[in-house]
Amino acid sequence: MSSHREAPEISKDPVADNTDVYAFVSPDRPDTVTLVANFIPLQKPDGGPNFYEFGDDVRYEIHVSNGGRARSDVSYRFRFHTEIRNPDTFLYNTGPITDVSDATWNRPQTFSVGLVRDGRERPLASGLACPPVNIGPRSTPRYAALAAQTFHTVGDRKVFAGQRAEGFHVDLGSIFDLGTLRPFQNLHLIPSAAAVGVNGTKTFNVHTIAVQVPISELTRDGGTPTDVSAASAVIGVWATASRRRSRVLDPRTHRTVSHGPWQQVSRLGNPLFNEVLVPMADKDEWNVREPAGDARFAQYVDHPELARLLPALYPGVFPHLAAYRKARADLNAILLTGIPSGVVPGFQNFTGPVQADMLRLNVAVPPARRPDPLGLVAGDPAGFPNGRRVGDDVTTVELRAIAGLTIPLVDPSFTPDAAASGIKDGTTDDNGGFLDAFPYLGTPNGGYQTMPGTSSP
Repeated sequence: MSSHREAPEISKDPVADNTDVYAFVSPDRPDTVTLVANFIPLQKPDGGPNFYEFGDDVRYEIHVSNGGRARSDVSYRFRFHTEIRNPDTFLYNTGPITDVSDATWNRPQTFSVGLVRDGRERPLASGLACPPVNIGPRSTPRYAALAAQTFHTVGDRKVFAGQRAEGFHVDLGSIFDLGTLRPFQNLHLIPSAAAVGVNGTKTFNVHTIAVQVPISELTRDGGTPTDVSAASAVIGVWATASRRRSRVLDPRTHRTVSHGPWQQVSRLGNPLFNEVLVPMADKDEWNVREPAGDARFAQYVDHPELARLLPALYPGVFPHLAAYRKARADLNAILLTGIPSGVVPGFQNFTGPVQADMLRLNVAVPPARRPDPLGLVAGDPAGFPNGRRVGDDVTTVELRAIAGLTIPLVDPSFTPDAAASGIKDGTTDDNGGFLDAFPYLGTPNGGYQTMPGTSSP
């Protein structure tokens, strides 16, 4: 949940809250790209009887820009429909659910997906089943097989929408306690003994929309590039959620009715962009803008607040970073334009001069045989910030980048502080295991099976 509850307004609307976006060349089908967007953060698995679900009144989309304008050239649009089969019970299910068509599932949800080009939507499929949430061994026995019924094939595409295990790991409790990093908290301005990081997202679930499509469906010329240096090999990816501009409470039905044109209320490209870089007063504005207008926020990338806080919170640990006054051209390239040719030998994911927060994926880079969770900074060009795979440790990568590790790529006169190559939050990927195939995110944590944590007031 690299963007969970990241802005004041969207924190009040979790059904529309975009938490993570992934874009990568599919390791098991390298002629395709997989696009994944997660919503509804911090889902406690036992959150019944009204379990988590997509909003019927929310329009969810994954966008692709391939023309260098940071505008949506290809979009995948998801809409949902929920029904109640038995109005006389409070139960989500009245018996075991072994098939998505079982009448024992009292609140089934289906979805449609459309392909949007040049503002025109072409329906791809409708009435596709979502899986129920993972309730427990009596209600949803053999859940992995049950969910697999909803891994849909639509022509030469694969499509999914439903609950998955959270794949992002981060020490939420420490980072938001005055920037504490447990492995280094003995060096903090308010010190305590160094400790192992605590994964704040462990055991939580999310709701996922995902598509796997031919590379040729996403590129500007309809080809499948093999030349990493070609401009046509790079796409930009982000996701959004939108609501109707007007919502009225109907006193007869006691339900909200939506009217008017759609208004974007949430978006996400790079992990942690709005959460960490954009100041609180601008976060809501950022969420409703399109990426093409992100030059407005470039100042926060050029001079990030966290880069000023690290030397203050860890006295004497980051003296070189504290003395650096230039605009952060390294972060600007990583997050806003893509990395041009000549910076990293044999690699580029430059989308042009338009500053825009998007994941940038060079589709000509083949999947790694042995993926490194630190991606490009560890010599693995198939990983973040070349797109983002579900197992990439983006928290560590971005912490080290902000701490100055990537400055020498664009400013050889700078020598990073020794701590820049070792800074981390200390968490590991101890969430539910990933799948080897679409949709890659793991089986959601079960409500019965998942044990509550320890209370520490």
